[in-house]
Amino acid sequence: MSQIISVHSFRGGTGKSNLTANLAVTIAQSGRRVGIVDTDIQSPGIHAIFGLDEDDMRLSLNDYLWGRCRIEEAAVDVTPDLPQGGSIFLIPSSLRAGEIARVLREGFDMSLLSEGFDELVDTLKLDYLLIDTHPGLNEETLLSIAISDCLLLILRPDRQDYQGTAVTVEVARKLDIPQLLLLVNKMPQAFAPDVIRQQVEQNYQATVAGIFFENEEMLQLASSGVFCLHYPDHPFTQEVQKVIRQISPPAAKL
Repeated sequence: MSQIISVHSFRGGTGKSNLTANLAVTIAQSGRRVGIVDTDIQSPGIHAIFGLDEDDMRLSLNDYLWGRCRIEEAAVDVTPDLPQGGSIFLIPSSLRAGEIARVLREGFDMSLLSEGFDELVDTLKLDYLLIDTHPGLNEETLLSIAISDCLLLILRPDRQDYQGTAVTVEVARKLDIPQLLLLVNKMPQAFAPDVIRQQVEQNYQATVAGIFFENEEMLQLASSGVFCLHYPDHPFTQEVQKVIRQISPPAAKL
């Protein structure tokens, strides 16, 4: 049975797309088939982490939403060299200014997103579908969260993030998401993880599945690749693996 995971943050700049890419690759390393949909249509970015530019994206999520193609036709195989035979398929959003402007101006039929997710899972035979959401709470984000089996909610140890995350947690609970996990990202090295974990879990009554410290290697990579492939033994990579172990698929543990 497939698992749909939304990766979300209330504010931008939390490292959401970077974590999504690393989660996807880590899952695929166990031999699973993984899909990623970039629903951050207003400001797409996860394609860059997989080394794609506009010329590599013949079709996009936008083309599907405007009725120009089936959603699986927009899928790009971005599978790196994985010893266990897993696969990763990315459905990117368009980088063209005109396409972004059209979404902002006209919107799109929300039901197409839900139908597209189901179609992707079936046609690509996915074990996992990761949805890289748009920050904040808009209509497409709420839809993505509502149909998910698991919501990974990313926040920084920052007062504005804390307040916005509280709203998102409340909404997620009203939507009856089966599993909600919190990820604290971009944590300063001077902060004590046990203290932050306790504070966050008490504030939101939710499990902190991972705490990711700021590190020089991530800054140097600058989103030009998937971190866990470049640094397989790094504490960041180990923390990603720990998060994956805490996600509970409907059928069986990963």
